[in-house]
Amino acid sequence: MRHITKAVLTASFLAGALMVAQSSVPEISFTSNAEPVKFPLNISLGEAAGVATDSKGNVFVYTRTGHPTITIGTARPFAHGGSRLFEFNKLGTFVREIGQDSYGFMVAQQVRVDPQDNIWVVDQMSTMVIKFDPNGRVQLLLGRKAEAERVPAAPLNAAAGAGRGGGLPGAGAQSDLFSRPTDVAWDAAGNIYVADGLGNARIAKFDKNGKFIRSWGSRGTATGQFNTVAGIAVDAKGNVYAADPGNKRIQVFDGDGMYKSQIANIGAPQAVCISPGAHQYLFASNSNPVNDIDSGGEIYKLELDGTALGKFGKAGKLPKEFGTVNAIDCRGGNELFVGELGNWRLQKLTLNAK
Repeated sequence: MRHITKAVLTASFLAGALMVAQSSVPEISFTSNAEPVKFPLNISLGEAAGVATDSKGNVFVYTRTGHPTITIGTARPFAHGGSRLFEFNKLGTFVREIGQDSYGFMVAQQVRVDPQDNIWVVDQMSTMVIKFDPNGRVQLLLGRKAEAERVPAAPLNAAAGAGRGGGLPGAGAQSDLFSRPTDVAWDAAGNIYVADGLGNARIAKFDKNGKFIRSWGSRGTATGQFNTVAGIAVDAKGNVYAADPGNKRIQVFDGDGMYKSQIANIGAPQAVCISPGAHQYLFASNSNPVNDIDSGGEIYKLELDGTALGKFGKAGKLPKEFGTVNAIDCRGGNELFVGELGNWRLQKLTLNAK
């Protein structure tokens, strides 16, 4: 009896220590510009699904501006168009729209800019990843849009469709076809990693020319499995960081998909970003909880080994508060752009941190 009591007390102590560790993450002070770019009067932002910057400081926004529907007879409504890609200069002045009326723009999910300033768009419902050169010309297509794609009339968020297919038949493990992809990243050799994370629950790897190499992951809770893959980032050593909010963790793999470690106790991480430079940092949002637990809405700043250096922000609608963060751009280290689905806006954040 004494032994059982000691075991229970030990377990309680460890659980308490974990709670203390979570609550002891320091707050990082920061400022916010809640209107960092200026849209023309005839354009509304809508859901800011993706935001990214290039080496010159230009800002790219991939936004869900609406989902107009068409109903034919008694069929369920179909959606067409509704996502747009905009560019602004470093002062926030509107420059141009890219890929207007593009065949692959249906439901915006993410935009990223690679080291060569190519612009990569991830579209959830066309199941495609599209590469544009800096001049806005299409250079590479990954995945394929179905000939008759059915899209919900209501806006989607990254958690709402978890576990439901919606891509091409046969898309999944060891395939170059996607089912509701979420993010894209690259390693130093130019290999491309796609988070094929909502309809499927895996990571697909391609070479720099778009040739499929391999994929890994399936739906589940074990190491190497995912509830969903909501976001992805690659560090300078080629390690792949996959946000798995349904399992409340970020899993870390080498470039061939071998499991290395996981980062937990940061809520339900959704949007992720790794800063450039000699000392890289990992940023992860907890503003898209899968339930009401751990729903603080904050963003964490972490060492690559998962050590929490601090957190900032909370759920809400005011500046310095967040509503469903779907994208983080951290090219500036302590200067971040954040795209919010829930609040239909961008924020430019400046962290007052070492």
